[in-house]
Amino acid sequence: MYIVIAILIFGLLIATHELGHFLAAKAFSVRVSEFAVGMGPALIKKQKGETLYALRVLPIGGYCAMEEDEESAEPRAFSNQAWWKRFIILAAGAAMNFLTGLIILMFIVPKSGLFITPKITGFFDNCPYNNAQGLQTGDTFYSIDGHRVFLSSDLSLLLSRSKSENIDIVLIRDGEKVELKDYRFVPVDYTLDGEKVTKIGIYMTDRETGFLADLKYSWDGSRDFVRLVWMGLSDLVTGGVGLKDLSGPVGIVGLINDVGENSATKTDAVLNIAYLAALIAVNLAVMNLLPIPALDGGRLFFLVITALIEGVFRRKLNPKYEGYVHAAGFVLLLGLMAVVMVSDIYKLIA
Repeated sequence: MYIVIAILIFGLLIATHELGHFLAAKAFSVRVSEFAVGMGPALIKKQKGETLYALRVLPIGGYCAMEEDEESAEPRAFSNQAWWKRFIILAAGAAMNFLTGLIILMFIVPKSGLFITPKITGFFDNCPYNNAQGLQTGDTFYSIDGHRVFLSSDLSLLLSRSKSENIDIVLIRDGEKVELKDYRFVPVDYTLDGEKVTKIGIYMTDRETGFLADLKYSWDGSRDFVRLVWMGLSDLVTGGVGLKDLSGPVGIVGLINDVGENSATKTDAVLNIAYLAALIAVNLAVMNLLPIPALDGGRLFFLVITALIEGVFRRKLNPKYEGYVHAAGFVLLLGLMAVVMVSDIYKLIA
């Protein structure tokens, strides 16, 4: 059941991406010959005006078919639009993915305990950080080593990535920023309910309520997701993680299945899977805007370069060269996807 849900989530997120392109294209009166949800043979299709709307049998995505031939005589073809219109249409897919993630978070924030303000509401007994020179009840974490703290969960994330036990902390105290330079801030040992635990020793339980608060938590959560993607990319470039640590659709479907099956209740399963869906949606938005050939980000990059060349040299760049680059990038992406998929399958059966 959870595997089916995971596949449907992927299909929905790809379809909403294409919906972004479709809505932007329609807003600029660009000719769209077909908008489809799903792939494969059509279950339902209806012609409305110039556009064929179709629901197809395989729930694994969708597409928005526009006229993109550079030599097209159709004035409403995508390729014949001003560069800024094409830029917006291309970027609209990622924007829709980000918006989808934000909306999902809006639904789960009021019911989830994951979204807590990074404000200190108390300390463990004998906590060494509770003093006039350190942290105080009522302080709100603003940043750690220059990285913003949006939610209480950011504290453990940023501390785990710190390369030193001495960090720079910025707090909001009585409406003003307070800096703690080279502050030694590491977990210490406590005894709770007769058990030895290693923790920072801070309570953060403050939770605002209301629509505006939910919107703020959702926005901050989405920003956190963007940061997680960039951290992952940074680790990949610097060698902190390798290809074996990457997961594609197969691995993510397995993860969603595990999360659903290991959740305490059905309600928890829904909330946890929805949280992962929001993360995947924002992840798709960021990754798709990377300047990599064959992705929307690669097309946006070439669009800007082409516009600059045309503006400066008054000559048009031959579109076949861009086509060659995107074709090569597409082949490389397929190869990477195949490697990641084999790795995911191996991890599932190993």
